[in-house]
Amino acid sequence: MMENSRRQFIRKAGIAGAGVLLSKTGWSAKSYKRIIGANDRVRVGVVGFSDRHRSSHMPCFMNHCKELNFEVVAVSDIWKTRREQGAAMWKEKMQNDVKAFRNNDELYSSKMVDAVFIGTADFQHALHTIEAVRAGCDAYVEKPFAETMEDNKAALKAVKETGKIVQIGSQRRSGTNYHAANEFIKSGKFGPITMVELTWNVNQPGRWRRPELLPLLKEEDTDWKRFLMNRPFEKFDPRIYLEYRLFWPYSSGLPGQWMSHQIDTVHWFSGLKHPRSVVANGGIYQWKDGRRNWDTIMAAFDYGPLDDMSKGFQVTFGSRMHNGDEHPAEIYYSNGGELNLITNKISPKGGLTQRAAAAMGMQANLLPEVSLDNSEQVVASANTGGDKLTSNHVRNWMECVRSRKQPNAPVEAGYSHSIANIMTTAAAHTGSKATFDEKAQEVMVNGKVFKY
Repeated sequence: MMENSRRQFIRKAGIAGAGVLLSKTGWSAKSYKRIIGANDRVRVGVVGFSDRHRSSHMPCFMNHCKELNFEVVAVSDIWKTRREQGAAMWKEKMQNDVKAFRNNDELYSSKMVDAVFIGTADFQHALHTIEAVRAGCDAYVEKPFAETMEDNKAALKAVKETGKIVQIGSQRRSGTNYHAANEFIKSGKFGPITMVELTWNVNQPGRWRRPELLPLLKEEDTDWKRFLMNRPFEKFDPRIYLEYRLFWPYSSGLPGQWMSHQIDTVHWFSGLKHPRSVVANGGIYQWKDGRRNWDTIMAAFDYGPLDDMSKGFQVTFGSRMHNGDEHPAEIYYSNGGELNLITNKISPKGGLTQRAAAAMGMQANLLPEVSLDNSEQVVASANTGGDKLTSNHVRNWMECVRSRKQPNAPVEAGYSHSIANIMTTAAAHTGSKATFDEKAQEVMVNGKVFKY
């Protein structure tokens, strides 16, 4: 019964590709063209008036909406409180009417929107992307893009078939320092990557907790069935609804929330689409508050070409929600030195010295000292505000909605980081090495497709 509900949702999304939802919403070639008119206003809807949307999407959108002629006209949220709050806040910001919708069916049937922000629960991102693009809308979609390969494949297919502009919320791709790092590595000057160390540690007992909101959420004020979408049924739980990041299968927690940002740069810089294998270990060591997802993880990845196992490099991701200073680290190593995205410097640190190389009859190729442009600082706090990286990223999406060019973080970037996330989840949940079946596009553990 649970499996049927999952498949039914995906099947409905697939049927939409044949024109069912398109006919319901009235989208046509004419309405599609109105988006790209230089003088036409782009009408935006909000799917999920979340903390992320309120704290980051809203101020970043306001930075650019007048110049680029965008306006927010609708808010869709299944929780009455958030729905009303979102419509009121956006009405004040926009100084125009903003309509509140109880769900996305109502939103898309209204034919009011050309594009949407999707900032819902982690497991809903891919599914809400399918709904948006099948209804003719472009979308800015928060990461992680997907938490299961079923959702990941269905969403990629929908975006590719519709040709809609989708920006994944991997805002590092709109940072000048990250672009400079990517160019330096791809130029060949860095040499082959031999190791990447990724860490993200915080010490915040309240991170991902919403104790002040829990008493306010009543089942009769929301739509629990719509919240669950294609996940197995379980009874209404305000903690799962509001603190979903702590509970699998609604979120993978540390991999989906934080690793997805950092592993995306590995794919970007290396040109590789996913790891060859992943192992992971960890547990709930500090916060015994009923959560299902670990508060500590260490994962090790093998990356390299699938057809040449003699080439490759290792990536490690370590994260803990205790004893941490909230300064995410990304350090790339080659035999000539390191590219450090904490200090934003390339240096010969740790590289093979001339003396050591000469003793082995080798030539040392130490890296030069180079500073990367760092005008956009990564903000790692829960509330990033209108930080420059996200503001750049939102603007890039808005410009691409008009130009129809692919954005900095296209759907393929989300698809790839989701494979790495799902492989990590599979390794963590089974205690075994996870691999990826390229032909079937499935995460494999012990010779079987990983299912949650």
